[in-house]
Amino acid sequence: MALLDFLQPQNNKAGGGGDNNPSLSNQLLTLTDVIAPSAINISPRSINISGVNARVYYAVSYPRFLNDGWMEPVLNLAKEIDVSIFIHPIDTAETLKKFQKKVAEVQSQINVKADRGEVRDPQLEAAYRNLEDLRDKLQQAEEKLFNVGFYLTIYGESEAEINKVENDIRGILDARMVAMKPALFQQEQGLKSVLPLSNDELLVHSKFNSEPLSSFFPFTSFDLTSDTGILYGINRHNSSLVLFDRYSLTNYNSVTFATSGAGKSYGLKLEILRSLMFGTEVIVLDPEREYEYLAEATGGRFFNISLSSNHHINPFDLPPPGDDEDPRDVLRTHIIEMVGLFRLMLGGLSAEEETLIDLAIQETYALKDITGDTDFTDMEPPLLTDFEMVLAGMDGSSSLITRLQKYTSGTWSGFMNQPTNVDINQKFVVFSLRDMEDELKTIAMYIITNFIWGSVRRRLAKRLMVIDEAWWMMKSEDTASFLFSLAKRGRKYYLGIATITQDVDDFLRSPYGVPMITNSSIQLLMKQSPTAIDNIQRTFNLTDEEKFLLLESSVGEGIFFAGLKHVAIKIIASYTEDQIITSDPSQLLQIKKAREELQATRV
Repeated sequence: MALLDFLQPQNNKAGGGGDNNPSLSNQLLTLTDVIAPSAINISPRSINISGVNARVYYAVSYPRFLNDGWMEPVLNLAKEIDVSIFIHPIDTAETLKKFQKKVAEVQSQINVKADRGEVRDPQLEAAYRNLEDLRDKLQQAEEKLFNVGFYLTIYGESEAEINKVENDIRGILDARMVAMKPALFQQEQGLKSVLPLSNDELLVHSKFNSEPLSSFFPFTSFDLTSDTGILYGINRHNSSLVLFDRYSLTNYNSVTFATSGAGKSYGLKLEILRSLMFGTEVIVLDPEREYEYLAEATGGRFFNISLSSNHHINPFDLPPPGDDEDPRDVLRTHIIEMVGLFRLMLGGLSAEEETLIDLAIQETYALKDITGDTDFTDMEPPLLTDFEMVLAGMDGSSSLITRLQKYTSGTWSGFMNQPTNVDINQKFVVFSLRDMEDELKTIAMYIITNFIWGSVRRRLAKRLMVIDEAWWMMKSEDTASFLFSLAKRGRKYYLGIATITQDVDDFLRSPYGVPMITNSSIQLLMKQSPTAIDNIQRTFNLTDEEKFLLLESSVGEGIFFAGLKHVAIKIIASYTEDQIITSDPSQLLQIKKAREELQATRV
């Protein structure tokens, strides 16, 4: 039964032993009534089904050679497209008879030209060789012949939208010398041919033998497998390896978004472990003390930053000027960053207060003979108490001093009012902020990242800086601006910034949220909450299928973006790696118990 005939509502008819009541019969809904469209409008170039426009095309010619995956750019378009490929076998015996006749015709033309003394025709000779070669393969059953129909349907809300998609597809296929035409006055037959009913009603065919026909294989997916880099996971579409080197992209930054417990920290710890094997230096800002065991297992350094900690970082430390840098510019940039820090510490600054702070910072450095005209590489920097002393000598600074005293002599003076005693010239360094008060976490992250940035500029090396729960830094415009400047300038110093966050809305609410994403060549999206998924879909231009994939993903699953490609990924680790990087409380208890038992056995 034809499709449109099938979709027409049909009345039930009384049969032997059936219900003979016509009124009851007319009241029953059939399957046809349920699935039939409300209206169909067929025009010469398109067909409208219940308000949705569609246009069917068929292929009329192909190049002499078809490369594998020639359909891939069309199939991977972010458009609603249906493709049907009909393959009809041709009887080999009948074909061989026609081939023999065709070969004789071509051979006769070659002989006639030779008898006349005409210049040989390379195209004719190539056709003869191809025919002979194909005839031999057919006779030996190495090849078979097929009639192949390639049909494609484009959908859109309007004719203009369909025309735009048509231009995109024509551009792709014309570059591959595949010519498509709309099924004029055959849109109904074309739609029936494209729908999954196995009915070829267009009957527009081209002949192919087995070898070029294999290029029509439609099941393609992007691979992210390269010769260098580390293993990020498994491609869930085709089980290929997702091997990639972040340092081969235009920038080395990445962002990771996921709900709590989705495996985002697990995935980054796995990347850290594998990056260390290739000589990459890694620095981590850890707000929850999740990376301590990883640092211990790899011989790294772990600094627990808190008000009572013995580890201190002096925010007045200056980065040494590079060979191509003017000391004046280095000092000026650091003073601007210090003004941003004080704006954060003191709860905002008025225009007059900001001017006072700026002048006081310059005077504080001048007390230690640090100016733009001196080489301050090995000079001892001032402390926060020195700044307080200078500020006290300025008119109109009483309010600033009152707010500053809790950092110099109050309860919050332990962390930043001491000379720096932290050395990060190690392969792996972790700064834990779990024991730092929440009010100071953003300030501490600003100071630490500024200190790391100064250390990075001292020595060129391949480095990765991981900022877990980066939404803490996106809460303030000053910290978010500084993080964004690191993301933009890091490439010059061979530094990649990897930010991880579970509070997607807080991250994107910052004016620097979307710029951070666009300046990150790698993005990893894992399981998302229903409240955040719409924001994620808009930001990353996800299809509805990708949106639902993120909602339904299991732990360690998601979508991995690298440059212009993206794949569905599953992060996997070996048993040994898993024991080192796991954050699962039940596993951690088992590991702790096993270690205690081992120590007791040794005693």
